Amino acid sequence: MLDRIKALGEGAINEIRASESRQDLEKLRVGLLGKKGELTEILKGLKELDGQMRKEVGREANLLKGKLTRIISQKAEELGQKEVGKSLGMDTGFDFSLPGTELPVGALSPITIVQREIEKIFTGMGFSIVDGPEVEDDFHNFEALNIPEHHPARDMQDTYWLENGQLLRTHTSPCQVRAMFKYGAPLKIIAPGRCFRNENVDASHENTFFQLEGMMIDKNISIANLIYVMKLLLSEVFKRAVKIRLRPGYFPFVEPGFELDLNCLICNGAGCSTCKRSGWIELLPCGMVHPNVLEYANIDPEVYTGFAFGLGLTRLAMMKYGIRDIRVLNSGDLRSLKQFATV
Repeated sequence: MLDRIKALGEGAINEIRASESRQDLEKLRVGLLGKKGELTEILKGLKELDGQMRKEVGREANLLKGKLTRIISQKAEELGQKEVGKSLGMDTGFDFSLPGTELPVGALSPITIVQREIEKIFTGMGFSIVDGPEVEDDFHNFEALNIPEHHPARDMQDTYWLENGQLLRTHTSPCQVRAMFKYGAPLKIIAPGRCFRNENVDASHENTFFQLEGMMIDKNISIANLIYVMKLLLSEVFKRAVKIRLRPGYFPFVEPGFELDLNCLICNGAGCSTCKRSGWIELLPCGMVHPNVLEYANIDPEVYTGFAFGLGLTRLAMMKYGIRDIRVLNSGDLRSLKQFATV
């Protein structure tokens, strides 16, 4: 009986390892370990043996049963992996236990990082985020912002006009116009987005760039409110004290208007190609909303006042991360973006 168990084990193990499908393996399992299997029949015959022989045969039979069960399970897993590999068009010898291919981690554009940071700052002050179309009409991009036809300010913006009379928006201020018409006053909004101007491209100018416009309208809003919000914004963005200057500036949609310049953080004011050797970067035009703009949107300028500003997200990203040439940001060069991977 012991010889029979030994011979059965050797033959069964060879057959199991030679199995080419899970169906064949299952037939072997049933023929060996099923209710009418060969090993099961041996175990049923133990009652016909005397005490000592019954003990030895029973031990060997149970050891073989455990061994065959493990080998069958391992072979079933191996055959299952091969079948999955075939279904995926892989080599049948594919080892699913091998570690996967490590893929590179993506990264946000520095402009997106700065935009999200600023959005967080302003929403924390109660501002809402609004959006608008990049292909605009003359009314929202110019007329409603106190820039009528033939106004010289139109020449300042080097507009891309389309054949149907529409245009690629030159700023995100049209979003402010749409928000005033939709929500009225009081109003606290910011409008981040992409803008287009027919600029001569150099280290600090691009024909496609990103801005963030903001507006606050309420009763008794003054220049003091404007200065406070701008200082708070810049201190939060740069996480340190920065040097700025405020000088008079002309913009048709604000009165009075100002230019807020930032001391160049690339050269610390010494002068470089980014700041055109001046030591300063034009960063944030701003001012008090012109009464005509309020009237266009059916807001009474005798009751409400407000301030507006336009922040250059692209230039701000350059200052924050020490990027000397604006063209890097639109180049699609992955070597520059990899620096901003978070993990």
